[in-house]
Amino acid sequence: MFRTLDDYDTAGKTVLVRTDMNCPIDPDTMELLGTRRIEEAAETLRDMPRARAVVASHQGRVGNKDYTGMSRHAEVLRKMTGRDVTYVEDVIGESARAAISGMRDGQILLLDNLRLCAEENYEFEPGAAASTVMVGRLGPLFDLCVLDSFPTAHRSHPSIVGFPRVLPACAGRAAERELRSLDEIMTVAKAPHVVVLGGAKVADRIEAMRMLIENGRADHILLTGLIGSVFMRAQARLRSPLGIKREEEMVSRAHALIGEHPDVFATPVDVAVDRDGRRIEMDVREMGRDDQVADIGPKTIDYYARMISGAGTVFMSGPAGRFEDAEFSHGTRGLLRAVAGSMATTIVSGGHLGAALKMEGLAGKIDHVSTAGGALVLYLTGKKLPMMAALEEAAARSQ
Repeated sequence: MFRTLDDYDTAGKTVLVRTDMNCPIDPDTMELLGTRRIEEAAETLRDMPRARAVVASHQGRVGNKDYTGMSRHAEVLRKMTGRDVTYVEDVIGESARAAISGMRDGQILLLDNLRLCAEENYEFEPGAAASTVMVGRLGPLFDLCVLDSFPTAHRSHPSIVGFPRVLPACAGRAAERELRSLDEIMTVAKAPHVVVLGGAKVADRIEAMRMLIENGRADHILLTGLIGSVFMRAQARLRSPLGIKREEEMVSRAHALIGEHPDVFATPVDVAVDRDGRRIEMDVREMGRDDQVADIGPKTIDYYARMISGAGTVFMSGPAGRFEDAEFSHGTRGLLRAVAGSMATTIVSGGHLGAALKMEGLAGKIDHVSTAGGALVLYLTGKKLPMMAALEEAAARSQ
């Protein structure tokens, strides 16, 4: 078990609130495309009105287009909490520590992108995470650590597993609700289990798929997005390189997984490619060497929708294409409509799909909508996530 905010009086306390406000971002304007994760952070903050709350989150990955500071997040957080939110362009430096030390009761302080700190880009054993510079500098300034970042619960980063080693720790409202809701849903989940996977995080997904299959949580896996392209390369159905890191290794792993479970995977039969900003649909076999998949085509949408309609449980994570571009959002929207219209127990995860559901007005037709992506995939395999282990160990130490 783990402790929650109900177990602590936060009034007058300096509290580190590790949230996950990592939002979809328009790569051209850098505007936030979806703010549900910030809404979840605001819920926890509203339940600690007299605390000195220091909010810590990340945005994007180093080197990616969505890697940026947190100033836009601060503006949204102010509106959603109705309280003053001070933003500091620092994480563990003197400016951040001075701002924390000078806080007043009821004040909210948002630190800059945690991944500006090099240590937050690596995974550590909990003991090593507690010995990092980040935890060493900031830990003594806090009375309590609130872990409210379920979308990052599968990462063994200092902010997630290090601080709970040196501070009392509990779950925030979003993490608490997520864990309790998932436990209830998984008790009624039934076969056949259809998993619809898209997005661009290939390495994490390949291992997670293996675990889902081996734990009886994936009878059929319908692939889209970049992960779908990797598997089509493994099937020799795509000829041109995808230009991703460790591509040949990923293709080799996908090929091995298909060989082990040949009847589980489905890949697109037709796709949409981007030619001078125009959506051009074609059979996969018609693609040229310079064509890159930007979405799935209508035949694939129909094919996948039929498989979804016969499912007992459907789990969908990751967009089918570049859904932030209206020309290439057809696949994501079509699959979400199929999931929402099915009679199955339905789970949709990831910040991008949450934003798409909201745009389509379908969120109320899904049994469970989560802002988590990779963390939820691993949770469904039965894997103990680092954040959950940290919360349970902190609860045991406090007894």
